[in-house]
Amino acid sequence: IPGYSDYLHPYDENHIIGIGKDVDESIDADKIHDPNAVYYTAIQGVKLALFDVSDVANPIEVSKYVIGDRGTDSIALQDHKAFLFDKNKNLLVLPILLAEQKNKTSDYYGDYTFQGAYVFDVTLDNGFVLRGRITHQPDNDTLLKSGYYFDSEFSVKRSLYIGDVLYTISDALIKMNDLATLAPINAVTLPIAKEPVYYPGPVPLPMTVGIAVK
Repeated sequence: IPGYSDYLHPYDENHIIGIGKDVDESIDADKIHDPNAVYYTAIQGVKLALFDVSDVANPIEVSKYVIGDRGTDSIALQDHKAFLFDKNKNLLVLPILLAEQKNKTSDYYGDYTFQGAYVFDVTLDNGFVLRGRITHQPDNDTLLKSGYYFDSEFSVKRSLYIGDVLYTISDALIKMNDLATLAPINAVTLPIAKEPVYYPGPVPLPMTVGIAVK
């Protein structure tokens, strides 16, 4: 099964969902350094996979969906709380930082073109079907990156639903969309700290402060 999963989530008693990266097995096929290594050039976009694990020793990939090109990422790969799934609603939502390559033969990462929530319908019959995307980014200029790193107060980090409303959350906004159609409903602007927030720690007292001992 090409690729790998950073996070596994149960779908039902015989199936699991994997979230990770796709791997192009044709790249670095000569393995000039280490026959067992997977080089960064072979690692592609974010991969969603649905596995049949009825036979745990022989899992079968029954469906997959690959998002973007090399450089595409999701905080759900490191933080499972960013992953929203409800089997009864056939709903899967996860934040995606999308990178796309203009030159598919390049060894470089793609350019960032989108950050926000990808919303999927998930069923055993149809696999992953993209319902739509929700972004908090005010414009694409905010996606301009320095090197291979991007972050923004408008980066979607969490999602949840209440009733028929899907909420996506960044440091700057809480956005509300219709759960069925993803039509926008409303948004709430959140206060953003203007100064860096540091972890609290011991602070030395000035020399003028002391305790008189008699």
